[in-house]
Amino acid sequence: MNLGRTLVITTNVFREAIRDRVLYLVGLFAIFLGACVRLLPEVAAATQNKIILDVGLAAMSLLGLVIAVFVGTGLVNKEIEKRTVLVLIAKPISRTEFIVGKHLGLSAVLAVLVAAMTAIYFGILSLSRVPYPAGSILVSSLYLFLQLSLITAVAIAFGVFTSSLLATLLTFAVYLMGNFTRDLVTLGTLSKNPAIENLTRSLYLVLPDLARLDLKNQAVYGDIPGIDILLANAGYGLLYIVLLLAIAILIFSLREF
Repeated sequence: MNLGRTLVITTNVFREAIRDRVLYLVGLFAIFLGACVRLLPEVAAATQNKIILDVGLAAMSLLGLVIAVFVGTGLVNKEIEKRTVLVLIAKPISRTEFIVGKHLGLSAVLAVLVAAMTAIYFGILSLSRVPYPAGSILVSSLYLFLQLSLITAVAIAFGVFTSSLLATLLTFAVYLMGNFTRDLVTLGTLSKNPAIENLTRSLYLVLPDLARLDLKNQAVYGDIPGIDILLANAGYGLLYIVLLLAIAILIFSLREF
């Protein structure tokens, strides 16, 4: 894999996302959070500070998820449907460089998006004099980016062999189930049914445990896990990204155009 060619693809994806006005969502986030700061004290006088913290982090996660899923599923699939992939693979670009470049490009967009929303979040909280644990929220934002990067890898993996609509639905399904895999194992144990227990354990092993990368609730209370757990969870997320990209590259390499 040639790093220079990969970076060219990465840069093109980033520029295309900017042209599509993806980062306009930052303005939407600022307007939404500003409205929440103004309206929540009217309906939640005693707990408005905690609710504002929760709502802000949840909005960051939701907007990032929308970009990761809807843009991610079309990164490769759009090239296939428009047949522009024929031009790309005819050039001295390997399919590995193509997939990795697409993932890095959208990950760069997500990094800018998360960083901008975090800065706005801090700014509005400071202007509103809402106390917040800055260090914990920064760690939570970093792991949010890692989670979104993983979801992007899922979206690309589905996008290389299915339609955009089906890839979107499957990616959302993985996101939802990935956040509840631990609960699935618990439910399987409570069912006392060996078949259900085996099914839930298999799902836990196959699906990414996205709860490892979701630190929103801990961040609000300033209760971030220790450095050993953080490093283990980050390694888990990175390993899953590599595996998903390897699967996407394998499937893409086997396709005939």
